[in-house]
Amino acid sequence: MSTNSLSTVLSGISAANERLRASANNIANLNTEGYRRERVEAQTTDSGGVSTTVTKLPTPGQDLATDVVDQQAAAYTFIANLKVLQTQVRAEGALLDIRV
Repeated sequence: MSTNSLSTVLSGISAANERLRASANNIANLNTEGYRRERVEAQTTDSGGVSTTVTKLPTPGQDLATDVVDQQAAAYTFIANLKVLQTQVRAEGALLDIRV
C-alpha cells in the first residue's frame, strides 16, 4: 500500500474515532448541568486525508438523537475505511503472488 493511501485510510479511521469519542462523551454527560456538547468537524487535507477539529458548542444543552446518529455514522465510516485497507492489502498480496 502506498504511503499516501495508508495515510488517507488511517486519517479516516482517526476521524471516525474522534467523532465516536465526542458523541460518547456527549451522551455520558447528557444530564450534567452546564455541560456543553462537543462537535467534531472534519476537513480534507491537501494529501487527501482528513483532519478533525473538536469544538464545544456555545450553549449548554442536549441532543441525544444527533449524538446517536453521530455514533452510527462514525461506525460506518470506520468500517468503510477498514474495507478500503483490507482491499488494498489483498490487492498487494495478489501482486506479490503474480511476481513470485
